[in-house]
Amino acid sequence: QGKFTLLRDTRTDGSFLVHHFLSFYLRAGCKVCFVALLQSFSHYNIVAQKLGVSLTAAKERGQLVFFEGLKSCLDVLFGEEEEQSGQPSPLQFISGSASDLKALFEFVRTSLTPSSSDSWKGPVLLVDDLSVLLSLGTTPVAVLDFIHYCRVVVCSQLQGNIVVLVHSNEDSEDEENELVVNSLCHHSDLILWVEGLATGFCKDVHGEIKIIKRLSLELTGEQDHVQIYQYKIQDKNVTFFARGLSAAVL
Repeated sequence: QGKFTLLRDTRTDGSFLVHHFLSFYLRAGCKVCFVALLQSFSHYNIVAQKLGVSLTAAKERGQLVFFEGLKSCLDVLFGEEEEQSGQPSPLQFISGSASDLKALFEFVRTSLTPSSSDSWKGPVLLVDDLSVLLSLGTTPVAVLDFIHYCRVVVCSQLQGNIVVLVHSNEDSEDEENELVVNSLCHHSDLILWVEGLATGFCKDVHGEIKIIKRLSLELTGEQDHVQIYQYKIQDKNVTFFARGLSAAVL
């Protein structure tokens, strides 16, 4: 509890980790606020069903608060959302009314603050993916402020967990995105860094995952613990193996 996990992908798609954490925390009985900026609800629901979890049922029983960023963006641009609910949209910065992510933070805070009738084990904030906020026009400082305040509320006050996905490309000229990625790496308790193979596409090995446990954050003088595996994504699960030990090779 109280941990910040960063999912980072380079030259590949790391969304399978998002689906894993979403189904994992719902099965564990945690209250989940999912800020989905990349795909629609139906997409996540179809994948979750393959993993044995129903997002629709989780929403109905109040365990899952799902924020559909794609739909909300359109509503803000065409001015429909505020007319319907009377509440400011969490993405109101798109319309130019505010440059910060205060409204999105308030949405997260109210979603995860437990009520007297809640019996969930612990709050979890899941974001897929943070890089989209930069593409929508917000600043790196606003994104980092948003994450900082979320950590104070979710990790420190509520003793919950945060899992965030970011795309990164070291050769990219997108300096703002790299600034956010590098800053988050310094603050993370655990980094799962997924990379495409340097040698190119392979049907039996889909990529490489680097698991970095940030022991240096605990000020015990220990070095970060790094493990590297290769993986293959299958229909309902993912297999991991040491580098060069794929079943196809052996």
